[in-house]
Amino acid sequence: MAKAFASQGDMADKKISFTEVGRDLWAFTAEGDPNTGVIIGDDSVMIVDAQATPRLANMVVEKVRSVTDKPIKHVVLTHYHAVRVLGASAYAASEIIMSDKARAMVVERGQEDWDSEFERFPRLFQGHESIPGLTWPTQTFAGRMTVYLGTRRVDLMHLGRAHTAGDIVAHVPDANVMFTGDIVEYHSACYCGDGHFGDWGGTLNAIKAFDVDAIAPGRGDALVGKALVGEAIENTRDFVDSTYRPAKRIAARGGSLKETWDAVRADCDPKFASYAIYEHCLPFNVARAYDEARGIDTPRIWTAERDKAMWNALQA
Repeated sequence: MAKAFASQGDMADKKISFTEVGRDLWAFTAEGDPNTGVIIGDDSVMIVDAQATPRLANMVVEKVRSVTDKPIKHVVLTHYHAVRVLGASAYAASEIIMSDKARAMVVERGQEDWDSEFERFPRLFQGHESIPGLTWPTQTFAGRMTVYLGTRRVDLMHLGRAHTAGDIVAHVPDANVMFTGDIVEYHSACYCGDGHFGDWGGTLNAIKAFDVDAIAPGRGDALVGKALVGEAIENTRDFVDSTYRPAKRIAARGGSLKETWDAVRADCDPKFASYAIYEHCLPFNVARAYDEARGIDTPRIWTAERDKAMWNALQA
């Protein structure tokens, strides 16, 4: 029987968790759905990633209000993907911060990504009627930016390309906690359709060098304790490498995309088939790995039409 396209068959509600990962630092997680981070400072709150719709963002706000009544003044978006950014309008009075590159990707492919993800994730876009349009930052930066929430410092950094070309992380030095967006996942498949396989490992090394005490990853449970942090970083590395290594092997001998699909499945299925959104991600991951292995540095833009064609060519 043919698989339902992407996550169209996943309409079951997910269990929400709100986990403290450090002093006044929280991770909003939901069984492999996109996570949101919460950083509470002396005088205000920073949100890291805004969910797909204002309706979902308001579920985060409810959790925030269970622990603080301080105003939410900043929303940091770790990258440009629709499921991370389109809920930002729920924070109307907040500063919206992205990297320069992430904003450029909204310009280049933001509408296409919205249309694409809307088809892939119908459950995440319930209440989509309230989205006013593409999310645009009110402030951007290139390599590094520091925001003070009273005396609490938050360092926003672009450490390298990985999940996208514009990924950033948020590090809170006083607690030694990091919010990584989708650069790090935990028991959830990495989406690599906009990824940079050759750079991803170096970016993970840069995160590892901080030797943090906890990470709020892009998907999956909050990671508290150095052992769990290290496990998640290396598990993410293994996922990325296990996808790209067979793609490079097949591309080097002039093999086809379908041969690459078979080779990636042979390497990845035994280790990762049980992970959240694994089957969803696989065709997009294989297509991007095959492209990069053939020297295509900039990921091709995914559209709703290209999504379906790739799915039917590989997953059907």
